[in-house]
Amino acid sequence: MLIAEGMPLLYLELAVGQRMRQGSIGAWKMISPYLCGVGVASVVVSFFLSMYYNVINAWAFWYLFHSFQDPLPWATCPLNSNRTGYEEECERTSSTQYFWYRQTLNISPSLEASGSVQWEQALCLTLAWLVVYLCILRGTASTGKVVYVTASLPYCVLIIYLIRGLTLHGAVNGLFYMFTPKLEQLLNPKAWISAATQIFFSLGLGFGSLIAFASYNEPSNNCERHAIIVSLINSTTSIFASIVTFSIYGFKATFNYESCINKVILLLLNAFDLEEGSLTADNLSEKKDYLMATYPQEYAQLAPQIKNCSLEAELDTAVQGTGLAFIVYSEAIKNMEVPQLYSVLYFFMLLMLGIGSMLGNTAAILTPLTDSRAIGARFPKEVISGVVCFINCVIGLIFTMEAGNYWFDIFNDYAATLSLLLIVLVETIAVCYIYGIRRFEKDLYTMIGRKPNWYWKIMWAFVSPLLIISLFIFYLTDYILTGTLQYQAWDATQGQLVTKDYPGYALAVIGLLVAASTMCIPLGALMTFIRKRLKRERVSTVA
Repeated sequence: MLIAEGMPLLYLELAVGQRMRQGSIGAWKMISPYLCGVGVASVVVSFFLSMYYNVINAWAFWYLFHSFQDPLPWATCPLNSNRTGYEEECERTSSTQYFWYRQTLNISPSLEASGSVQWEQALCLTLAWLVVYLCILRGTASTGKVVYVTASLPYCVLIIYLIRGLTLHGAVNGLFYMFTPKLEQLLNPKAWISAATQIFFSLGLGFGSLIAFASYNEPSNNCERHAIIVSLINSTTSIFASIVTFSIYGFKATFNYESCINKVILLLLNAFDLEEGSLTADNLSEKKDYLMATYPQEYAQLAPQIKNCSLEAELDTAVQGTGLAFIVYSEAIKNMEVPQLYSVLYFFMLLMLGIGSMLGNTAAILTPLTDSRAIGARFPKEVISGVVCFINCVIGLIFTMEAGNYWFDIFNDYAATLSLLLIVLVETIAVCYIYGIRRFEKDLYTMIGRKPNWYWKIMWAFVSPLLIISLFIFYLTDYILTGTLQYQAWDATQGQLVTKDYPGYALAVIGLLVAASTMCIPLGALMTFIRKRLKRERVSTVA
């Protein structure tokens, strides 16, 4: 996906922004007036992304503030109201999951039970938007200085975590799991869709932010070289971060596996009055068979309490997204030495990454607005930035409600994925077949002094669009075969996630999220056609 989609499309968007010297709306309008909807669609997607993405920064602030406590608040379960034991919900799950689902989100049992706004999360969200506003206060051109900080500091933290992660007990198990290929996944369309989504999100393709930033480049800037360098650095960083993640994940899985083994050993030692040290992890399986054969009735009564401990099973319970960021990492951190230090470092890194992403998202919104004569000429950049941040912050309060995490998942899953595929597809077709690839070649020759080679032209004209169409078909086919869309809801009585069907109004919101951006493209073309038709009729009437 990096070779077939990421690198060629990054080059294309950087070149379009640098050549047209406009934001996403103005750039595509210059290529063809009928393509004004492409830029609008990008702005809409970026607006949706900004609405919910900054909630992650709010959660990072929440965890960062709690990282200075000793012990960490997610290290152990809290006592119940009678102080006679631990909270029942926490005992059914784990302390890290309890802190996330109950003390952070205070999550409702379903999407229908919306609940009230959690004021702590609302304050953290307000703080997150205030930080973003201060970073973009002087407009898009000044955010580059902030990006130097938000992009470089995470590397420092990752290096610290890499050194610590590789020295953790069980890190090798995680790395072995990471680098063991599962070739059967290449036949799974979802794996390709996930790969494309990862490339689009990590490089920022289709959001309009790349075009916005590139519009500030010097006309002679070598955007081809930058596209190659940025793409390679991006994927290398992903692998580097994955090594850090899986080393820590291996430590967590090994820790849980050995804890499970020790609990089983202690249980058998006490139940059958065995000699201390007679049971070990190495001979546990043999001893279990021996006890089962020698004491069948006693073992049968004890069997429900004996867990089947498996390192492979622990490694297979991989999670992604917010679960990885706020549950798996926090669970691993609590078992480290000086956990407060690593917790502060981790959530500070998460904040830097989140703020860096938000700067790109807001730039994709602000640049077309400031370029607009109707808005940019009447209001200063500070006012436009403030209004955009304020509107997003107010709407974002939805995600701080008790059912807010379910709405977050809806936006995260459906606000951008399908829309990005369509936007990027139209972009490639527009440049190659509407603007003309030969004309685009001449523009690139004017800017960087040479024409694109065969690799770029083949990817732009054939491979990239055909691959996007295939992914588009896979996505729709998977949706049709899946039937009713479902989500994961937190069941406090079981202490785990359960699958539920989305209610009708949630399906309507999902449809609106997809339609709001994708329909901009045909509607923009239709409005342009009608405007030109009316203009011709007026001219002919006057004549």
